[in-house]
Amino acid sequence: MPEASSNIEGNVSAGDDGALPAIPGKCYFSIGEVSELCAVKPHVLRYWEQEFPQLKPLKRRGNRRYYQRQDVIMVRQIRNLLYEHGFTIGGARQRLSGEDVKNDVNHSQQMVQQMRRELEDLLRVLRA
Repeated sequence: MPEASSNIEGNVSAGDDGALPAIPGKCYFSIGEVSELCAVKPHVLRYWEQEFPQLKPLKRRGNRRYYQRQDVIMVRQIRNLLYEHGFTIGGARQRLSGEDVKNDVNHSQQMVQQMRRELEDLLRVLRA
């Protein structure tokens, strides 16, 4: 896996081909893991929690954040709207709060791509 590097926008590069890594089949992820999976720095994730009501990781002892799979997918969706489509924070918040968010083609495509990467990873493991 290519090493992540920072850029001016405060996010972390997604790799040479721009694809984000597959989300592992775990129940909970630390903020560091989500940072790597979504190519966004931890301080940006904490800021997004304040700006997007849909993003609510569990907080346990010591205020440690534990993100679930749907949180990781939401972070990727927010990242896509902000970094790829050029939305402002307010515009992305409005887009995500709309009733048609579940029917959003970008969301569906992202889910299909994620599942495909996971199935390809599984196939590689089975062939080994």
